Amino acid sequence: MAMVHTSIFSSNIIHLQPATTTTTNLITKLTSFSPQKPHNNFTPHTKNLQPPRIASIPYPPINADYLETEFNGHGVSFTTLGDSCVVRMGLDNGSSATLMLPSGLITSYKAPMWHGGLLELLHTSVSDDGGGAVVRGGVSVAFRCDDGDENDGVLWSPVVWNLRDVGGSSDESIKVELISSNTEDKIEFKHIVTLQQDAISSEIVISNLRSSSLRLTGSVIGHLAVSTPEATYAIGLVNSNYFVKPPIFSNFSIIPPDFNKNDPGWVQSGLKQLLSGWGLGNPKDSFDEGNAKNSQDDEEIEGEEEDNYKHLTEKMSMIYTSAPRNFTIMDRGKRNSVVVGREGFNELYIFSPGSSHKPYGKYAYLCVGQAALLKPVTIGPKSEWRGVQHLHNPNL
Repeated sequence: MAMVHTSIFSSNIIHLQPATTTTTNLITKLTSFSPQKPHNNFTPHTKNLQPPRIASIPYPPINADYLETEFNGHGVSFTTLGDSCVVRMGLDNGSSATLMLPSGLITSYKAPMWHGGLLELLHTSVSDDGGGAVVRGGVSVAFRCDDGDENDGVLWSPVVWNLRDVGGSSDESIKVELISSNTEDKIEFKHIVTLQQDAISSEIVISNLRSSSLRLTGSVIGHLAVSTPEATYAIGLVNSNYFVKPPIFSNFSIIPPDFNKNDPGWVQSGLKQLLSGWGLGNPKDSFDEGNAKNSQDDEEIEGEEEDNYKHLTEKMSMIYTSAPRNFTIMDRGKRNSVVVGREGFNELYIFSPGSSHKPYGKYAYLCVGQAALLKPVTIGPKSEWRGVQHLHNPNL
């Protein structure tokens, strides 16, 4: 059966400097340079909001020198790289993170380990597409807003992020707040990245300033670096219900080359119907096209996780609908673990490319997403919704 290739964004690629700089140097620049521990009993919530006094806030072009002066003393530095700005966050205990503007992509999270060194916990690749270097992997956000009316209603995805504020200090925690707004349809997204001594969190806050409800679909998607899926285990998912779905890709995804081939291991589904058309241009046209292509009944596999120590050696793509708020990814090859936590989101997306690829190579990663894919979130009028992904480092 042919696999469905689901595209979340159509143009959300970071183009860095032209190919005069080597891939190795670019990776070094991106990665060379903790929120409170995950809450265990958080439930989705909304709260009433008042419309802002200023409906639209103009944002000037990124000026790294200005940002360096404006936010000096918070443990954050800013560097221009091509048309992008590299934001580096560093704590005194060695924990560090790097994110890119205007994409909002987190390209690095280095955490102190039990052996006294630092370890990169995110997986990122840099390649050349002929027009410049392209960064994929890391942690990215992929969301779509609509009002449930596919013909005449609003359909919008945040793809450009502006820096709104920086807080904290290098001795305890650092918080970087990004914003993306659709002033015409009165929708505001905040992406708040918080680095603590033992964790990094990606918090999404969506404000619906309209007089009608808003429907939200999407995910915070992270590529976790592993030695190989052969040595990697997911611990704590036993008895969780799941659906087998095709992989969900954005242009930030790192895709093994054999994924476009027919493979009976993947099951066709209607996720493309949910997610097609996310990006720039005319999203409604792509959305309607996706509906037409997926109008037939799709085969689907549903089940309950039986393994509390799930070996990830085989390639897999699943959405868990009743997973615990916190579970652990353990990598025996690197002798480290990451505790993945969530707030607000009800679904957990896990994708593994399988262990048939080179260890410690380009496809040595595990994709984890805190999601609202099968069941969109409804945000009431003049209300706000909040969702968070935590990556906690228990290896100190």
